[in-house]
Amino acid sequence: MEKGLLIILSGPSGVGKGTIRKRIMKNDRLNLVYSISMTTRAPRNMEVDGQDYYFVSKEEFQSNIENNNFLEWAEFVGNRYGTPKDKVEELRVQGRNVFLEIEINGAEQVLSKVKDEGVISFFLMPPSIKALEKRIRKRKSEPEEIIHERLEKGKKEMTMTRDYDHIILNDRVGRAAHKITRLILKKIHELNLNK
Repeated sequence: MEKGLLIILSGPSGVGKGTIRKRIMKNDRLNLVYSISMTTRAPRNMEVDGQDYYFVSKEEFQSNIENNNFLEWAEFVGNRYGTPKDKVEELRVQGRNVFLEIEINGAEQVLSKVKDEGVISFFLMPPSIKALEKRIRKRKSEPEEIIHERLEKGKKEMTMTRDYDHIILNDRVGRAAHKITRLILKKIHELNLNK
């Protein structure tokens, strides 16, 4: 059995990563599985351990850090979140293509650690800062100062594309999802030819 790909989708907050991921995950030809993160936060209503997140204690999370078992991890609002290396590797060995939808600093951590030929990375780019602002405001979930912070961070992040294999413009969801799907299929084909 061929080892599966590790697919990384990243980009600034509000660019549409989740929407694109959901569209791509529907394509059965890609044999995709979404990477489940580990977190120290408590489960919310209806969240299931091992399905939405791996919910662990702070001590268990720290133990995973010390044992170098994260492809990437970060702390947000007092809780830690990370991508467990052993779970991702297990899925890839089973021949599944593992999809990571992660923030840019997380993507940088993964790209610095995983150096095999089965990694493909995508940076999702908004058509403009104005379009990004419109998408963030459309959520209606954050105060003005947070929107401003996200936009400033987004401007900086849009200059951090050099480590990615592909930069995909998200001007239309269907078109961006189609481009990413086509590039994943091409990578699968290339790897099978090189075996």
